[in-house]
Amino acid sequence: MLSKYPLSEVEKAFLTESGVEKISTLIPYLMVDNFPKLGLLTACRFLEWAAANPEGVISLPTGKTPEFFIKWTQYLLENWDSKKGKEIREKYGLGTTKKPVLKDLTFVQIDEFYPISSKQHNSFFDYVNKFYLQGFGLSKEKAILINSDEIPLAEGKHFSEIFPDLKVDLSLRFREPVNDLEKLQQTSIYMIDQWCGEYEQKIRDKGGIGFFLGGIGPDGHIAFNTRGSHLYSVTRLTETNFETQAVAAGDLGGIEVSANRLVITIGLDTIVYNKDAVGIIIAAGEAKAGIVKDSLETPMNNVYPATVLQKLKNGRFYLTKGAAVKLTDSMDSYYQKGEWTFEKTERAVIELCKKLNKYGHRVKLADLKADKYTKLIPDLSEETVSQVMKNIESKLTKGLEQESNEVLLHTGPHHDDISLGILPHITNQLHEPSNKAHFSVLTSGFTAVTNTFVIDTLIYTRKLLDEGKIQMVNYEDFFEIGYSLKTDKDVYHFLTNVASENADARKRGLSHRVIRALVIIWGIKNKSQLRETINDVISILRNSYDGEKNPSKIQKLKGMIREFEEELVWAHFGVQVKNVHHLRLGFYTGDIFTEQPDKTRDVEPIVEMFRKIKPTKISLTLDPEGSGPDTHYKVLQATAAAVKKWGEEHDTSKLRIIGYRNVWFKFEPHEANVIVPVSLGDMSVMEDSFANCYLSQVNASFPSYSHNGKFSTVAKRTWVGQLNDIQLLLGKNYFYLHERAKVRASHGLIFFRDMSVDEFLATARELEKSIEGML
Repeated sequence: MLSKYPLSEVEKAFLTESGVEKISTLIPYLMVDNFPKLGLLTACRFLEWAAANPEGVISLPTGKTPEFFIKWTQYLLENWDSKKGKEIREKYGLGTTKKPVLKDLTFVQIDEFYPISSKQHNSFFDYVNKFYLQGFGLSKEKAILINSDEIPLAEGKHFSEIFPDLKVDLSLRFREPVNDLEKLQQTSIYMIDQWCGEYEQKIRDKGGIGFFLGGIGPDGHIAFNTRGSHLYSVTRLTETNFETQAVAAGDLGGIEVSANRLVITIGLDTIVYNKDAVGIIIAAGEAKAGIVKDSLETPMNNVYPATVLQKLKNGRFYLTKGAAVKLTDSMDSYYQKGEWTFEKTERAVIELCKKLNKYGHRVKLADLKADKYTKLIPDLSEETVSQVMKNIESKLTKGLEQESNEVLLHTGPHHDDISLGILPHITNQLHEPSNKAHFSVLTSGFTAVTNTFVIDTLIYTRKLLDEGKIQMVNYEDFFEIGYSLKTDKDVYHFLTNVASENADARKRGLSHRVIRALVIIWGIKNKSQLRETINDVISILRNSYDGEKNPSKIQKLKGMIREFEEELVWAHFGVQVKNVHHLRLGFYTGDIFTEQPDKTRDVEPIVEMFRKIKPTKISLTLDPEGSGPDTHYKVLQATAAAVKKWGEEHDTSKLRIIGYRNVWFKFEPHEANVIVPVSLGDMSVMEDSFANCYLSQVNASFPSYSHNGKFSTVAKRTWVGQLNDIQLLLGKNYFYLHERAKVRASHGLIFFRDMSVDEFLATARELEKSIEGML
């Protein structure tokens, strides 16, 4: 099957290592273990191509996806002839390749927001200049770039004059302008369209793109060619869809901005114009598995833009195992290779129930024998389905167990991760007085707080100060010591006013905490200095562009707002502020690419927390491929290293690790070994605590691509969906006739994995190995 594809030496080496024996997709793919390894594969293939095409035309992606591609490319170029560099080259098909020189390549920018100043650090123009032209030493003179500041508009004006609110109304292409400004805008839109045509022609005059590398969006978009884009589309100014806007929200400072910003993008036909081009799409993590399957197994179709790569003999997908998990090839390999486990039986039976839309007790032996996967189950019989049902019931029983005398440490990469992942399970634990609970968020989380939220909060705080409604600043010792006292009181005061539904008093509670934070961060000594600082911060933020990296003190202020929110959530259940730990790990900087966790800076604080708390159970987000934000797997690395180090000085043989997932992607039933019932009451508690406490997140400025709204709604939908899967197996009667009220009240389920330390470290070790020696 593989011989019909012209694989390069690099691709042959990675294919051999992957162990994939069959590729039946309409576009060939290569599979690696994890996200960092995906970067290595892509870097090796790029350098192999560049060595053979020193004056070729390349187009490379922006955003977070190419992080390890960029890092590995630079590493290999800098270490081409070092011992480690030679080892990597020998192993992956570059052993005889002469070190490529990149300076004569022509770089083509894939896309850009419009309008956006090229001077903004969150513009793709800036990214391309920083990471590719400077980072790779490419020619600036040869580069074909999209600089919004230089695209000609009517009367020679700048886009800030033509589109003063930065909104471009494309209906002006087809309707009459209603005023003078709209006349200028219409003329300008036609001029941008002309510029896009000339941009397309420049690429075609070069013979088209020779090496294209891109990511894939949740809706299947490549470049900004969203679902439904014409297969013969070319460079154009266009709108985007919600999924794309949600993904871009992080770059632009919120969905409020990305929803109103157009894009200039090369087209699908631009990508495949050169029939000899190498066209590669990279995808990591299980969250991408559905769109990867649709893109690779569907004939060319504008609903799945990446299917256009079927036109290229060198079209490829490079995938992590998680991204490939739903491919028919991967499913076949999972069931047909290696030892048969009960996990395979469980997965096959549950999937068959879904395929047939039949309850488990109605699945017949004939159904099992007719399915390509269940027919492989050893000793297949009438009892097979009931064995799976019993195993799922045992997971539910485990989820109902009342734990006691545990020291619980629940951790999350970001604020709200713990709540969105396993809040109903935690409330069960907190009802037992012999349990002691601690909560720790490992990063500052400041990037999730918009400038607008901080400005509005500070304006309201200043108003309260003017009205004399913040009495604590009048205490004579407040600016010496008072600011650091009674933080529990802030929390209690706030929640009392949640109960009384007094919105103004709640906002006043937030203002109290913000003033404490300002005094701590800026070292404020009196009321006049406090007022000056508030005015300064408002001024700085008003003069910042959306998505701009804030000064470190403002980052800290945003982080402390998020920390207050986290304290509010757990105070719902009587958890004191001293039991909510804010680690602020140093790798989290707000840069496009955050650093790798450092053993001293990032691991030691976690170990120190373990020493103080001495937990018997630790919960964490189990996201080894980084399906969600990259912070997830970097925190996982740091936590794994900390658990390992703590184990050298403390007996961790009885320590349990709880791996949970939340709104970014979810466990399948066969992957989890604990299932917790979720009642409507549990859902209400989670929704209410989210809406009342995560104040900076209620407007959902950085939403999930699956829902235009609060993350709490996404979590609830996940729990309901998981119940639907299990109900299909066990039957609805199992739930509403169950002897336990908790099960009868189930309207959702939470899945998680309960692991020993060794099981957990084995999961994390592969990720750690993949980046050893690189950085």
